[in-house]
Amino acid sequence: MSTSDPSATRGTRFRNTASLIDQTRSYFEAAHHRGLMAVYGRSLEGRAVLLTGGERQGNTIIDYVRCCYLGLDNHPAVVSGAISAIKEYGSLHWSCARTRLNFGLIGDLEGALSNLFGARVIAYSTVMVANMGALPIIASGHLTNGHKPVMVFDRLAHASLAAHKAVVAQETQVETIAHNDLDALEDICRKHTTVAYVCDGVYSMGGFAPIEGLLQLQEKYGLFLYIDDAHGISLFGERGEGFARSQMPRWLGERTIVAASLGKGFGASGGMLMLGTENQETLFRRYSLPHAFSAAPNLAAVGAALASANIHRTNELKVRQRQLAERIALFDERIETNQRSVPLPIRMVKFATEYAAFDLAERLLDDGIYTSVTFFPTVARGQAGIRICLTSSHSLADVERLCDKIQSYRSTELSAGKVPE
Repeated sequence: MSTSDPSATRGTRFRNTASLIDQTRSYFEAAHHRGLMAVYGRSLEGRAVLLTGGERQGNTIIDYVRCCYLGLDNHPAVVSGAISAIKEYGSLHWSCARTRLNFGLIGDLEGALSNLFGARVIAYSTVMVANMGALPIIASGHLTNGHKPVMVFDRLAHASLAAHKAVVAQETQVETIAHNDLDALEDICRKHTTVAYVCDGVYSMGGFAPIEGLLQLQEKYGLFLYIDDAHGISLFGERGEGFARSQMPRWLGERTIVAASLGKGFGASGGMLMLGTENQETLFRRYSLPHAFSAAPNLAAVGAALASANIHRTNELKVRQRQLAERIALFDERIETNQRSVPLPIRMVKFATEYAAFDLAERLLDDGIYTSVTFFPTVARGQAGIRICLTSSHSLADVERLCDKIQSYRSTELSAGKVPE
């Protein structure tokens, strides 16, 4: 539906939870029955995990599920930072809204992140919470000179973005366009004076946003950009600014906001927003729902994030970025995927059916390799497979062994017609 009236789509249905459950229940049942989901364990050195429950209890596996691409979640300084923060403040959590009382250390963290990434940073307990607070404010028009923007979502925008469409639609018109379709986005920009685009920087199932093209549309039409770079942070830039931020001007300005995770490449816990203006920061600190009515990240998360921020200022960041690039290149030499030669750590190995993907994931797990089996609704119908998150902490031998197993299983399944040719 397209209309010039930003309020015309209010009431449009953006969710159908009952239908979603009905259509996907059998897949989840199969994945849980095979022990591929809800796995419990404790971390060991590198990417090794000791399983602590289920039929495989006591087994040690190599994990390709966690998204800590630089391996900082196991870093001694990050762990020590979390412990030290709790000891220093004698508390884990203050149960009050951030508009009232805050740990001094959260202010230190936001200052450190602002300096690190060249933006006004507000930290949140998760990226999804940050998105929940940000999108309605953008839709209100208060960041676009009082004009409510048409909110355009990329079709593959992460669930932590797409889940808020229904709320945003109560404020303004919501549109969804095909993945990375700059022509469709420009067409909307031509028809409407104020447009905001919501997308991922790096997509959780592989691929990335066309940042250069988006900045060109911003320059031409004043397009407002909201980019969730949860999977891109720390992997790119001299200080780990991320996939999106590292391609942007020194100052974000008034038409760009970047959301990012503190719990993936950054290696700690929580989320953040990179804002460009004092006005934006003031509005978010007063009206962002999680800032006004919820609590800050717990103190362990804050201490861990401060420690990671310190690592981001050292040469160790560059070393880990190079190590990650080496492992990505090694995997791409051995295994062909749609993401081949893309300098990002997410790889998807596709199968013809969900159950063929379950078979491979289960066989890998039995061999001590844990990957994410992916199926509808996480990916589109007919796109089932396994997701592999490569990290700098995987040894080269780990990656070689993973590739050996995939090649062996793939050739067997191909002959049985279970793998797309």
